[in-house]
Amino acid sequence: MIKAGLDIGNSKISFIIADYKNIENIKILSIASVPNNNIKKNIILNFENLHDQIKSLVIEAEKQSQTKLNSINLNLSLLNSNSHYYNSEIELKNERISELHLKKIINQSEYFDNQSEKFEIFNNITSYDIDNNLYFNAPIGNYSDNIKINFYKIYIQKKYSDNISSVIKKLKLNIDNYIPSPLSSSLSSLTKDEKELGTICIDLGHSTSSISVFENNKFVYGDAIGVGSNNVTLDIARGLSTNISSAERLKTLYGSLVSSPSDDHEIIEIPIISGDKNTFKQITRSSLNAIIRPRIEETLEMIWQKIRDNNLRNKKLNNVVLTGGGAMMDNIEKYVETIFASGVRVSNPLDQLNLENNFKKPNFCDIIGSILYDQDLFKIDFLANQSKNSKKRGISGFFDRCRPKLANNSH
Repeated sequence: MIKAGLDIGNSKISFIIADYKNIENIKILSIASVPNNNIKKNIILNFENLHDQIKSLVIEAEKQSQTKLNSINLNLSLLNSNSHYYNSEIELKNERISELHLKKIINQSEYFDNQSEKFEIFNNITSYDIDNNLYFNAPIGNYSDNIKINFYKIYIQKKYSDNISSVIKKLKLNIDNYIPSPLSSSLSSLTKDEKELGTICIDLGHSTSSISVFENNKFVYGDAIGVGSNNVTLDIARGLSTNISSAERLKTLYGSLVSSPSDDHEIIEIPIISGDKNTFKQITRSSLNAIIRPRIEETLEMIWQKIRDNNLRNKKLNNVVLTGGGAMMDNIEKYVETIFASGVRVSNPLDQLNLENNFKKPNFCDIIGSILYDQDLFKIDFLANQSKNSKKRGISGFFDRCRPKLANNSH
């Protein structure tokens, strides 16, 4: 099966075409990224330029892969998004739970409620509360006095999704799935155990950083903040009065988040902004890192605040996985451990994907995740086109997939 994914970020546009047979048999036919100066904080600054950039990527990818695309998966940023947790329940009299009971709960919930000014990019069941016992698979067949279903929904600005969609449709491409970018990054980064046991995945991008949280194999939170690794570069440029390209080079080659005894003695020569191109000054590595650390600490504190604000701090989230270009900074995992008090690792796209070495880097996680997205796992597909006024579609397909043997239910 040929699958294609497009990731439109606030600093770059990435596109991928792959021959996808299964999770362990993926052949990337084409992958490319270009800088994007046409979007700032999810606002399109130049439609024509954005259209032309995406068109060029698609044409080149089709040529390279010798394919002709009809549709794509689309990653969208969660900057300025809204997370919404809600639930719905019914009372029973020691009745055996059936699909009809679950359908009734969903139909009386907020599942079908839409906000006209916002676009619903994610909506799913996170758990089932049966007589105050928590289950993570559909508990059909159990006897119960009370059933409550817990849901998680994400909204993004409708103007943003409509504007991006119009650019894609102008290219005569259909959009198969709209995917929250943090979810996409986590799909190619987290192991099965990490999704099950509880993990925070942080994608440290160029101008934004995104957060996704998995627990009990459920995507339970996604968000983004408008701070990324480029903010570190700008801090260095301003703090040392050097140009931006030199600041990026300093960050990449010499930046570290853990002090070394030699830092005070290691001298780095840098160009300074002046009328003379040949003007340089010398700094110590410790003075460079003293600029880097506060910005990274601020970014991580903002992420941790998001998690606290959404009542996720009490969950058993004992693992942190870092992805994105910012995750390649020296010793970042050791520094993150001091903030989150959790085990931390930097993730390349998972080894089980059997990708070529060129693509096993943290900055490829988001775009590779776009072709791993499986609608059946993240959407209640039997209700996808059903409205509150039209409830005749069957729900057996979804619950057939979810129905476990009672002994295998987690609670």
